[in-house]
Amino acid sequence: MSDTPDNDTAPVRRALLSAYDKTGMVDLGRALVELGWELVSSGGTAKVLADAGLPVIPTEQVTGFADMLGHRVVTLHPAIHGGILADRDDPSHVADMDTHGIVGIDLVAVNLYPFSSEPSVELIDIGGPTMVRGAAKNHAHVAVLVDPADYEPVLDELRATGEVSAITRRRLARDAFAHTAAYDSAIVEWFDDGGPGEQPPLPEHHAPLPRTLHLSASLAQPLRYGENPHQVGARYSFSGDSCWDRATLHGGKEMSYLNVYDADAAWRLVHSLGDEPAAVIIKHANPCGAAVADDITTAYVRAHECDPTSAFGGIVAVNRPVTLDMAKALAPVFTEVVIAPGYEDEALMVLLEKRNLRVLTAPAPTVPALDVRSVDGGLLVQTRDLVTVDRSAWQVVTERHPSEQEWADLELAWRLVARVTSNTIVLVKDGQAVGVGAGQQSRVDAARIAGTKADGRASGGAGASDAFFPFRDGLDAVADQGVTAVIQPGGSIRDEEVVAAADERGLAMVLTGERHFKH
Repeated sequence: MSDTPDNDTAPVRRALLSAYDKTGMVDLGRALVELGWELVSSGGTAKVLADAGLPVIPTEQVTGFADMLGHRVVTLHPAIHGGILADRDDPSHVADMDTHGIVGIDLVAVNLYPFSSEPSVELIDIGGPTMVRGAAKNHAHVAVLVDPADYEPVLDELRATGEVSAITRRRLARDAFAHTAAYDSAIVEWFDDGGPGEQPPLPEHHAPLPRTLHLSASLAQPLRYGENPHQVGARYSFSGDSCWDRATLHGGKEMSYLNVYDADAAWRLVHSLGDEPAAVIIKHANPCGAAVADDITTAYVRAHECDPTSAFGGIVAVNRPVTLDMAKALAPVFTEVVIAPGYEDEALMVLLEKRNLRVLTAPAPTVPALDVRSVDGGLLVQTRDLVTVDRSAWQVVTERHPSEQEWADLELAWRLVARVTSNTIVLVKDGQAVGVGAGQQSRVDAARIAGTKADGRASGGAGASDAFFPFRDGLDAVADQGVTAVIQPGGSIRDEEVVAAADERGLAMVLTGERHFKH
């Protein structure tokens, strides 16, 4: 970009302004005019600028063509794109500009319609991304603005030095390409989801996974560090509208990487436990306590009773507003995070007295379509593991059928076991998790750990296994804890042997046909 003109023969600098989000556009235009710039614009942006009393050159005056094809073609013209793309240091480019009467464009302020909010063919912007990409490519000479937050810093540079610095133009170009990449990603995702309904679906539309994966996420929350202090960590957001983007931190230290990771696990789990008041306590992404009850205080107290030792330094999530009684029950326990849909005023006051306790309010979580993990050179992608709780689809394979209370405990145990690191066994009694054996290479060891945690409290309750029992020893280890009903996927070549063992021990056994490994 050239310096501020010192004489009447210096070229006038020109800015092209065209934005869906017109926040700050009038102030930007007014400041540029005051600095001696010309404004070029069209459509709604031109009207906003003109209504503010600013001189605006319509794009049709630059191109010699009025907008056409229902506003599909407005800026797609050499007089616009030549002005954006011209390399002012290349004599042949300068000669072409002189020959064709093209005026250079030194600043482009364009942002695109948020396609994902109302996707349709007509909202697939063509001219906007073309201008943004052209300006970003030619950032050696053009400053490109796609975010209103950048208007004032750029104006500060223009006022101070008469130009936008090279390092700023490079940063703006990077952000511009990220802007168009996110826009294109939203369009691809729309096509993957079915796209224009009036047209035949793509052949792969009904496939569970797309042929290509386009992920675009924005930095949403810098974190103190990653999983360990020597790692750098941050939270990125795909949409800017996740439950964590809309969460409120009422008090306590800033969230860490593991706080967010564990809180997400807790928040998803508590929202999967049905309609009753429910509480869960998470430690290292695994539940160490969970319960449903008639009120949220009782649910929390019973969840904590599952494993008070492991609950130390844990994450608490509840699906009801926190009451004063619950706050009083939680306050003496060292807890990293508590997350709820809301708090009674008195409860919030009690919790905020704990300076290190992070107190969060958040909306209900959404269910992402895909689960993505990194591997060397790429990604592992799968559809989400949705837990089905449907007695009519399950099979009772033993002589004895579950009682109604056993059914309730089996359902809760099944919801919980699906969210515990494999191999795992979960023991439940009267709506309360009493033992969780997580992350063991041996299912027998998982059962023994769960039994140790339960310490006799599982008697008459239910046990759940995330995968089938390959031998009867795993079932026996669960039965040794005193449970009277067991739920598991089934599917082992020794199912008959395991069912016979259940009958031998007087258990009711339910097969779901659905495995829930979690790694």
